[in-house]
Amino acid sequence: MKQEKIDQLKGILNKLEDVKHTQESVIDKINHVITDLFQNPDKKLEKAMEDAHQKSSDNIDAVSEVIEELEMRINKAENES
Repeated sequence: MKQEKIDQLKGILNKLEDVKHTQESVIDKINHVITDLFQNPDKKLEKAMEDAHQKSSDNIDAVSEVIEELEMRINKAENES
């Protein structure tokens, strides 16, 4: 694989890592809202935050899998060069 292609894949990898970090930040903010809801319970809002937390967690898992696969492709391509 050409170095140009490897560099493009590394750029994509950086963006995926940014997406993962963003989702982790979203989870942190959701956790703050959930903690605030201990003071002022609201079942509907609690349920919405639990659902949002789960979706963000699922997104992290999916992106992490893609990151791992892409890292392996990049490493393989670099070793073949």
